This record gives sequence, structure tokens and C-alpha cells, in this order.
Amino acid sequence: MSAPVNYGSNLSMPVAILKGRTGYLVVLFSLFLLFMILVSLSMGYVQIPISDILSILTEKFFGDSQTAKAANEIFFTIIFDVRLPRILTCTLVGAALSISGALFQGILLNPLADPYTLGLSAGAAFGASIAILLNLGAAFVSVPAFAFTGACLTLFLVIFLSYSSKNPLIGFSSNNLILSGIIVGAILSAGISFLKFIANEQVSVIIFWLMGSFASKTWPDVLIVASFLLAGILISLFFARDLNLISLGAKSATSLGVNLKKVTLILLVTGSMLAAICVSVSGIIGFVGLLVPHMVRLITGPDNRKLIPLSMLTGAFLLLFADTVTRAVLPHEIPIGVLTALTGGPVFCWIFKKSRFK
Repeated sequence: MSAPVNYGSNLSMPVAILKGRTGYLVVLFSLFLLFMILVSLSMGYVQIPISDILSILTEKFFGDSQTAKAANEIFFTIIFDVRLPRILTCTLVGAALSISGALFQGILLNPLADPYTLGLSAGAAFGASIAILLNLGAAFVSVPAFAFTGACLTLFLVIFLSYSSKNPLIGFSSNNLILSGIIVGAILSAGISFLKFIANEQVSVIIFWLMGSFASKTWPDVLIVASFLLAGILISLFFARDLNLISLGAKSATSLGVNLKKVTLILLVTGSMLAAICVSVSGIIGFVGLLVPHMVRLITGPDNRKLIPLSMLTGAFLLLFADTVTRAVLPHEIPIGVLTALTGGPVFCWIFKKSRFK
């Protein structure tokens, strides 16, 4: 296997990925995403022409917002108070889940790894279920806060269980991490079942949250996910070259100057925090982090310097497309997590069946 092409230092990585064919793909995928955002803004119970959307957005951000609101107050309210926060939250969550999936698959060297391999979804769901059971939903960000705390505690528990001094290079192996995640996830799933059993009339609220949804998202949700995503993408691109070297094996990566324990722990925490904030905001949405990196690898290959930014854009586009379908196309809105599982599962089965004998 040939060594990855060296773009220079890690500090130049965000600029280097925009060179050549990858830069054109980033621009092209970004244009597709912007077009999908405009289409999604126009669709719904109230149809809004794209020309009116462009006019309102232009006046809002580059002119006088009061003039934009006065021109068509109904459209202005629908766009900025209802649809745009939901659309941007969905877009950011899709991007974050895809980056998280790419990181996990690169760290664990396991094509079946995704943001929930380590039991993070079960931890977040358990925390959210406790908040709902205690009727804390009226408090400010109580359910997301409990979900995020549950996911973080699950991560620390999984790392603690998988740590072993017998692995001097890193302290834990990918197999131990996955097994620890399965064990902790199974325990937490049983705990969720017990909480649903004692929830009585609140059980429907817990079940609906577990299925995932972007309904009633607000601008604070957008800001929270955006801040984590910005940090996550910068860290991921900074260590993308090291992640490529890790794929050569622990000894090879160490001999090439990678601080294996430090890089692995940083990327593991980064991917976990991205998944945790997504689950805390939107509930459990499966198959995005698992499927998107596999789809993008068909275009970019295994180079994480190309894979990570294009996975981010692809995941954002696909999740927004799915949410637009369930919100504006289907006769009744169904939870987005159900739709992604129903569509992503068969697609991943096809990819797995096609590639397993190669």
C-alpha cells in the first residue's frame, strides 16, 4: 500500500483539501445542498415561490429586515420562525453524524462502525427518558441536556471498561471498545425498557422522542449544533492525515510519528461529542453515520482528507432530503428516524452484499 500524499503540515490541511478535484467536488456538493435548502424552504402546507424566498433572504441579510418582513409578513414568519430553524438543524445534524461515522470507521478500522457503536445512542436515550419521566420537559433544554449528559457518561464508561495496560501503544483496542459499547448499550436498553414500563401516560412521549424528529426546532438548537460541528470539522481535518496513517496499523503509524494514544483519544471524543449533541437535539437517527461514509468512499477512496468534508456535505443533503419528504411530501409526517432506518437499511444491505466478496 502506498503512503498517502503529503499535503504538508496539519495546519495547512483545511486549505489543502480545496485543491484539485476535491475542491471542485466540495463546491459542487455545496451548491446541491444550497439548492436543497431552497427547495425545502419552498415546500410545505404553505407553498412559497423560490423567487420570493430569495428576495426575503436577500433583504433580510443584505438589506433592511423590517422591509423584508413588511413585504410579506406571513412568508417571513414561516421562513424564519418555522422552516429555516428546522431545516438548518436537520442539515447540521446530518453533517455531524456523517463526520462522526467517518471518524469511528477510521479509528476502529471497522466498516460497520457508526456513531452508535459505543452505545452513545442508548446513553442519550436513557438520559432523555429520565428527563421525560421526571416531567422536566417544560424546563429550558432539560431533555437535550439530560440526553447529552447520558451520552457523555456512556462514552467515559466505555473507555474505562475497554482500557487495558496490555496495549501499550494506545491503551485500548477497537475490539474492546466495540464489545464494551455493546455491553453498555444492552444494559441501557434494558433500563430504557424499564423506564417505559413505569412511565404510564408518558410512555408515548418517550417512544416518539426515541424515533427522532426535527419538529419544533428553534434557533438555539441551530446554534448549539453549529458550534459543536464547527469544532468537530476543524479537529477532524487537522488530524485527517494522522487518521490515514492509523489505517496502516498501530506500529506503522507510530513509526511515522503519530502519537497514537493522543490522536485516537481526541478523535474518539470528537466523534462521540458530535453524535451526542445530535442525539440530544433530534433523538435517535440511525444509518446516516453508517451509510454516508461508505457512499462517499465510492467517489473519494479511503483518504480521510477528502472523505470527511464530502461526507459532511452528503450527510447534510441526504438527511435534509429525507426530512423534506416526511414533512412536505408524505400525507402524514412520520419520525425521521423511522424513515432513515427503512431506507438506509436496505441500501446498506445492498452495499454490504456487493462488496463483501471483493
